[in-house]
Amino acid sequence: MQILKVGTMIELMRSNDVVLISLIEALFAEGRISYFIADAHMSMLEGSTGFMARRIMVAREDAPQARRILHDAAIELPKGPSDGR
Repeated sequence: MQILKVGTMIELMRSNDVVLISLIEALFAEGRISYFIADAHMSMLEGSTGFMARRIMVAREDAPQARRILHDAAIELPKGPSDGR
């Protein structure tokens, strides 16, 4: 994963599902997608209440490819403006 300025990242989705997040991380690493899992530590601190979902962030320029990778893996992205568009 390359280091990026925070302003160049957009949110693709939020999830509390650690298995799904691990799968996405593996897919993005294989696809050479620059990504960051935001709120991972906060989500661990709050326990299992599900209050604080982890945010999957990708570099703006990698977003179209990231969406294709997730689509090909049958991972549905939420609809709406949460992706920074």
